[in-house]
Amino acid sequence: MMLMMTSTAAPGPVYVGTAALIPIPRFATSSSSLPAFGSTFKLSNSSYIHSLTRSPEPPPLLSLPSPLVSPALVRGGWRSQAGRRCGNIERIAVMADRNDRGCNSVRTTESHLRHVESVAAGKISRLNAVILGEAIASNENDVVFPGDNFSSQALVPSPQKYVEMYKRSVEDPAGFWSDIASQFYWKQKWGLPVFTENLDVCNGTVNIQWFKGGFTNICYNCLDRNVESGNADKIAIYWEGNEPTFQDSLTYSQLLSRVCQLANYLKDIGVKKGDAVVIYLPMLMELPIAMLACARIGAVHSVVFAGFSAESLAQRIMDCKPKVVITCNAVKRGPKIINLKDLVDAALVECTKNSMSIDVCLTYENQSAMKRESTRWQKGRDVWWQDVVSKYATSCEVEWVDAEDPLFLLYTSGSTGRPKGVLHTTGGYMVYTATTFKYAFDYKQSDIYWCTADCGWITGHSYVTYGPMLNGATVVIFEGAPNYPDPGRCWDIVDKFKVTIFYTAPTLVRSLMRDGDKYVTRYSRKSLRVLGSVGEPINPSAWRWLFNVVGDSRCPISDTWWQTETGGFMITPLPGAWPQKPGSATFPFFGVQPVIVDEKGTELEGECSGYLCVKSSWPGAFRTLYGDHERYETTYFKPFPGYYFSGDGCSRDKDGYYWLTGRVDDVINVSGHRIGTAEVESALVSHPQCAEAAVVGVEHQVKGQGIYAFVTLTEGVPYSDELRKSLILTVREQIGAFAAPDKIHWAPGLPKTRSGKIMRRILRKIASRELGELGDTSTLADPNVVDQLIALADS
Repeated sequence: MMLMMTSTAAPGPVYVGTAALIPIPRFATSSSSLPAFGSTFKLSNSSYIHSLTRSPEPPPLLSLPSPLVSPALVRGGWRSQAGRRCGNIERIAVMADRNDRGCNSVRTTESHLRHVESVAAGKISRLNAVILGEAIASNENDVVFPGDNFSSQALVPSPQKYVEMYKRSVEDPAGFWSDIASQFYWKQKWGLPVFTENLDVCNGTVNIQWFKGGFTNICYNCLDRNVESGNADKIAIYWEGNEPTFQDSLTYSQLLSRVCQLANYLKDIGVKKGDAVVIYLPMLMELPIAMLACARIGAVHSVVFAGFSAESLAQRIMDCKPKVVITCNAVKRGPKIINLKDLVDAALVECTKNSMSIDVCLTYENQSAMKRESTRWQKGRDVWWQDVVSKYATSCEVEWVDAEDPLFLLYTSGSTGRPKGVLHTTGGYMVYTATTFKYAFDYKQSDIYWCTADCGWITGHSYVTYGPMLNGATVVIFEGAPNYPDPGRCWDIVDKFKVTIFYTAPTLVRSLMRDGDKYVTRYSRKSLRVLGSVGEPINPSAWRWLFNVVGDSRCPISDTWWQTETGGFMITPLPGAWPQKPGSATFPFFGVQPVIVDEKGTELEGECSGYLCVKSSWPGAFRTLYGDHERYETTYFKPFPGYYFSGDGCSRDKDGYYWLTGRVDDVINVSGHRIGTAEVESALVSHPQCAEAAVVGVEHQVKGQGIYAFVTLTEGVPYSDELRKSLILTVREQIGAFAAPDKIHWAPGLPKTRSGKIMRRILRKIASRELGELGDTSTLADPNVVDQLIALADS
């Protein structure tokens, strides 16, 4: 089926604004006390204002739509000796009253978040200073500041530079993004206006467009542009197989040749612009090759995570109706062999039952896992990759596409169980992923970058394939499991390839943390300079372990918040620019205007908690849900008209830092108290003997819902009633008695997908003792964990 984007919706209002930030002083000591009135003190980081006095009269504060300043500091009246106000902000973004935008009333939701006060209030604002490379982050009050050496070489070296760039990005988004877009190759430049948007369902159909009328090709910008600029012999991909002795690599020139060969084959079998191609591959080099080959000829790729079941794969195939399915015969993860071809065969049988057939199944022979002789085969449909692709020419004409032509479909799980086909288009996504990668990781041309995500998820699209290669980066791709043959595998890879940027998920961090420091410290890791976190809020204790142990207290952590739907980072630290608080995503990326609203949709100012929304569009935003624009509007734009609703809860502390509290549907209502599961999990994991925790709600006769906690202990710690009581006490002390878990369920491990996502659906069924309704467990990295949890249910 051909996938095209058409819309006749009129653009809605465009809101613009400006911002500046107050740099938080870096105190030479960890004292929580501030200097007396009229006293002076020196700051040790030249990136910040060096000599300040405190005046009795605070400077005037004109707040941002989402205040990034520290009200506490402003009220305290910090002012430089030279008379400069530290972060005096002018807000010029004016948002019309909702009644003026065509809505007589604001739609409300039944769910709302209680205001989170446990972590931020009165603690982190004490500013215990830790400096990169000089000290370890030891407690929740630490604020980590970039050192002079790092900041002086950073792309954004100071808060002031961030302010300058952010201010322009929201005050003049068309000019800001046009300047960046112009750095890429466009066969034809876009017209005016640079972007149009309507995010308000009360004003008509939701519609977002960027660089409409501009013609480009993301594959050309990832590969040809790098080859032509002198990077032909630069390594594009280092590949590490499941076994530590299996490695391979491709230069940008070699990668371009491989991509062109596959692109020519796809064209030869009838794949054309707008056609869908389903890719069901593990982390072989052939996965990004297939993605880039589709992009080169204007086909729309839909990568399906190779851990999904045959049923899940069939659902996605039947929805997008591809011309071809690309897979491999098998993959080995750790000691386990997974027969992917059998799963594809089962999925295609299901498709046939629903009157839908696939003519070609292109299969790569992954010899390290299975020989072709052992692979089941259907003649006339199945084709070996190695038998056909290598015969095609190593050059392929580029299909130039409009910026708003579809690039890929990526299916996410929906609350109804029916997957949602998130559709991203070409131009805006290209510009946004490249820019977020560059600045959030402070990318340098000499960097070796490794993101542990699978290309079956959005992180693998934006920050394994497209974002890095648009910047000409060298990328590490890993086929195996991070704990095979032992938990030191990640650090072995870091040392082997001299990885400088390491981007991973909090779940993996906690898992490796549980295995102990010895697997980390036996390796050098001296090449590392930037770390990153993705996928869920990282709890402070895991953040500190990643910072102190993995990064030797010298690597800043880009703790990124974003979603499949956003295409790229939305709230993220910029290494070198801002002090970091363990567990906080910090401040918004350029062009992003986050707001926290209450259940009525009213924007909250200052320190607060509520629903995280975004006002005004950004280039990387998804454009629709494939075949269901009504669901797109209902899910993301109707809850709070005029805003994109993220579905996440968020709090903003006294200093303006953003803290993600998890999905708003991951909220437990205990006796009228609405408690975010992430908050309870963070409290549990702060216990020195807790390695990981997952919390779900269960029915409670008295309280409505009770808190049920699955707890994985650190290696060697035995289960005991004393420890159970200690864990509950930790939650009581950090959050309150109302948040104390009703049940601690010992968990040798948690049910996770191979990407590290915890399957909370399974945990809810176990907690509710609905063991006959566990559903599909085929995507789990270790299905045996479920049986272990059931066996320990009443212990």
